[in-house]
Amino acid sequence: MANMDITMTLGNADMARQMSQKAGFIAALDQSGGSTPKALRQYGIEEGAWSTDEEMYGLIHDMRARIIKSPAFSGEKVIGAILFERTMDGAIDGIPTAEYLWTKRNVVPFLKVDKGLEAGKDGVQLMKPITGLEALLERAVAKGIFGTKMRSVVDAANPAGIAEIVAQQFEVGKQILSHGLMPIIEPEVTITIADKAEAEEILRAEILKHLDALPASQQVMLKLTLPEKANFYKPLVDHPRVMRVVALSGGYSREEACRKLGENTGIIASFSRALTEGLSAKQSDADFDKALGHTVEAVCEASRAG
Repeated sequence: MANMDITMTLGNADMARQMSQKAGFIAALDQSGGSTPKALRQYGIEEGAWSTDEEMYGLIHDMRARIIKSPAFSGEKVIGAILFERTMDGAIDGIPTAEYLWTKRNVVPFLKVDKGLEAGKDGVQLMKPITGLEALLERAVAKGIFGTKMRSVVDAANPAGIAEIVAQQFEVGKQILSHGLMPIIEPEVTITIADKAEAEEILRAEILKHLDALPASQQVMLKLTLPEKANFYKPLVDHPRVMRVVALSGGYSREEACRKLGENTGIIASFSRALTEGLSAKQSDADFDKALGHTVEAVCEASRAG
């Protein structure tokens, strides 16, 4: 957990304090071009409902705005939210999204910065080169973003591949830190692989190696797949260079993700698909708010249970 001498110097001190100390979870609202149609289908909007990418992105922004504006979505239980770049550039009720999140909902805004995945090699999918990252980070700072998130994927317990994926994450993370932003490092382990536990052993060792090499003045956050062994990532939770460890749902149902989360002390949720499970464009506002409230309570309770 956080060392406040470190967190107070990073970005907004109130945001840093909330991310390091407050109970709750982080909402992942960062579906990008490839995953947007699937997210809209889950929300009850089929692909024939739009004819251009702009219309598609407009629909997903409307969905995200509806979630953010819901009474169930507030800093009381949702302590942070990860945004897609277009969402950051958009507005809710005429207020820039990141500003709306913090000033109206008391939710700390993060930005997804990766540009997708390379083809698989050595059992992993590295991040594609993040073109224009410096300019994007400068825009993020100007818009009041607290931190960033970037995802890569582990598909096998391959030591060389996992070492490369972690090295890439920390290399980009240092660039993000240089802008005063908090990087969420996310090397996702695919939940369906046969050697998931072995991959997690290698991944934990590689992450610890890079954490130990960070200067005492720096921290990162980690976003990890829920592990096979309960509390397997406790050494990362307790590491002085880690502000917070959060868990992705990774394809588990909300019920299963919450059950597994509750087995892991000190880890909070950062769910995407599991968060929007049960929400529909066709619901009345009352039904939508009730369904979202049920999900928020379940995910928050699992985050507290850990």
